[in-house]
Amino acid sequence: MYKILFQLLFRRMDPEQAHHLAVGWIRCAARVPVLRTLVAAVLAPRHRELRTEALGLRLHSPFGLAAGFDKNAVAVDGLAMLGFDHVEIGTVTGEPQSGNPRTRLFRLTADRALINRMGFNNEGSAAVAERLAARREVFRTTVGVNIGKTKVVPEAEAVADYVKSTERLARHADYLVVNVSSPNTPGLRDLQAVDHLRPLLTAVREAADRSVTGRRVPLLVKIAPDLADDDIDAVADLAVELGLDGIIATNTTIAREGLGLRSDPALLAEAGGLSGAPLKERSLEVLRRLYARVGDRVTLIGVGGVEDAEDVWQRVLAGATLVQGYSAFIYQGPAWARGIHRGLAARLAASEHPTLAEAVGADTRKPA
Repeated sequence: MYKILFQLLFRRMDPEQAHHLAVGWIRCAARVPVLRTLVAAVLAPRHRELRTEALGLRLHSPFGLAAGFDKNAVAVDGLAMLGFDHVEIGTVTGEPQSGNPRTRLFRLTADRALINRMGFNNEGSAAVAERLAARREVFRTTVGVNIGKTKVVPEAEAVADYVKSTERLARHADYLVVNVSSPNTPGLRDLQAVDHLRPLLTAVREAADRSVTGRRVPLLVKIAPDLADDDIDAVADLAVELGLDGIIATNTTIAREGLGLRSDPALLAEAGGLSGAPLKERSLEVLRRLYARVGDRVTLIGVGGVEDAEDVWQRVLAGATLVQGYSAFIYQGPAWARGIHRGLAARLAASEHPTLAEAVGADTRKPA
C-alpha cells in the first residue's frame, strides 16, 4: 500500500512538501488513543532478545531514527508508535533559522538515495526546549537531541552558540549529540579538526553538567564520512581522552561515487549531502576503523546507507551498539522498523552469538 501511495502521491510531490505531510500524518495519528494503540501493536511489537543497554540507557532494540526527520521534536511519540526505539531530533541550532533557499531536498529514487542542503532549518533551541518540556510521553522511547551551529554565528563564537543550545536542551535529552559534520553550513566541518573539537566538546560537557542535576547526560559527536583515515583516528583518540560517551558514524557525504548509472544527471549536479544506499560501504568502513581504535571504551552508533535488517546486523558485527536510519524510511514506509526488528531477531537466533551485546564488534575483533 505504501509503494502505491508513494507512486501516486509522494513521488509527484515536492520532496520537502511530502516530508511535512508525512510528519503531520504521523503526529496526528499518535494523538488518537485508539489509533496509536492499534498502529503500535502492528508496527512496534517487542522482541525480548533485542533489548539493548547503551549510554547508560535501556532500549527495546538497537534501531532508531537518525536526526533530520523530526527537526523540531513534533512527532516523537508518533515515530515511537512506528517502532523506532530511539528518536534523534534536530539538528537544533542556538537561534531559529529558515535554512537554505528552496528547492533543497532531492530524491534519487533509482539509487535509493537523497541529496539535501536543508541548512539546519529549525525553530531554534528555545522553542524546541519548550516543546520537549511540555511533552507528555505516550510511548517510552529514548530521545536524543542533536545540536549544531547557527549559520550567522561566526566560527569564533561557535562554542558559545553550542553552549546556549546545551543549556536549554540538555535537561530534556536522554543523550546529546554535537553535530560538526553537516556539509550544508559553511565552515561547520572545520570544527571536526581536533584543535577546534577539543574546546567545543569540553565546553558542551561542562554546560550539560551545569544544566542537569541528578544525572549525567551522555555526550556524543557526529562525524562525516569524508574525513581522512588519520582524522578519524584523531577524533577517536580525542573521544577516549575526553571520556566522550559515543561517536555517530556517519553524516551525509559530499562525494558522488556510485551514482549516475540510473539517476537524472541534473540531480547529480545538485549541491548538498548525499544519503542512502550509496553511502553504505563508506559508513561501514568508518565504523570498523573507529571500533578497531576505541573498542568498547566509546559507544558507537552506525548510520548511513542502512536499508534492512542485514545492514543493521553488519553494523552490529562491525562495532555499533546502536544503529540508525533515515533515507530508507522515505522509500520503504511505516512498516520499515518492524521488518528490521523481525529480521534482526532472526539473524541473532541463527548466529553463534547468544546475545546481541556479544555480537557487537565480533567481525572487527576477528584476526585478519
